Amino acid sequence: MRPRQRGSHLGLMLLASQLFQVGLDNIPPVTLAVLGLNVYLFLFPAAPLMQACVSVQQAYWLGGWRRLLLSPLHHVDDWHLYFNMASFLWKGTNLERRLGGPWFLYLLCVFSLLTGGMYLLLEAALTELTQDQSYSMACAVGFSGVLFALKVLSNHYHPGDVTHVMGLPVSNRYVSWVELVLIHMMSPGTSLIGHLAGILVGLLYTLGPLKAVMKKCAGFVTSSGYNSRPSAYYNSSGSTGYRSTGGGYSGYRQNNPPDYTPPHTASYSGGLTEEEQLDAAIRNSLNDRGQSSQRGAPPSYGLHLSDEARVEEIRLRRLRRFDSDSRQQRGRRK
Repeated sequence: MRPRQRGSHLGLMLLASQLFQVGLDNIPPVTLAVLGLNVYLFLFPAAPLMQACVSVQQAYWLGGWRRLLLSPLHHVDDWHLYFNMASFLWKGTNLERRLGGPWFLYLLCVFSLLTGGMYLLLEAALTELTQDQSYSMACAVGFSGVLFALKVLSNHYHPGDVTHVMGLPVSNRYVSWVELVLIHMMSPGTSLIGHLAGILVGLLYTLGPLKAVMKKCAGFVTSSGYNSRPSAYYNSSGSTGYRSTGGGYSGYRQNNPPDYTPPHTASYSGGLTEEEQLDAAIRNSLNDRGQSSQRGAPPSYGLHLSDEARVEEIRLRRLRRFDSDSRQQRGRRK
């Protein structure tokens, strides 16, 4: 691993300035770690740029599959790194807070590999259609393909919003396609196929089967842990990913008894809001309290509520219902 040759590194300085303006404490851990990894591999590359980029020739013909891992994490120059990481800072912060750290990290790994794989498929298809071997030799590098996949996902969560592109309002449903064309027109040296691959991977997650496949894989891995018992729990919990009984991301929970089978409906909480997760936790607690207390096992859902918090929540709900019934009765008397 050789350090990169010294230069002005103005892009790095601008990136550092932006990070400190946002505040390191305000950046979620996975986003901050991925940012740091990209900067580190820019300063100390794991391989020379021509050995890190991915192409049909190098990956498929010559068996250089490790390039699928290296190519998203290496950048051509400091400006390439700056623009990608500045965009990732915003997208990563918002998505990690929404999805939770463990699921967001899982998502980044899958998106990175699939974006490279989709790029190879598209370039191979173009080679076959045009009989032009230059498509198979086009080598791509950088995090921008993953960013386009994250952009599709971010826009999916805000479908009715509008983004202004060069002063023109564009619906979030189509803004990724508009930016794909504009970036290629303004910067012809960028990889149009690489960016398109990211959009297609994002659509596979939001509209296709990818999300369901990822859930099944996560459930399989965590349910077939030590001694093939359901000893772990994977949480990609919607908007928090935080355990209410002691801090930290819920991540993995171990040491369930061998004969304890978690309910199917509570094994995954992705996509639920905080209120919906709280409702589910209370319902599961009331339903399973006797069973769990007899076996001495923790409940099967991601949020662990203490007895005090559970009683307080029930009390508040009863007060709201009583207040609502009282207002309805007064309205009827009038």
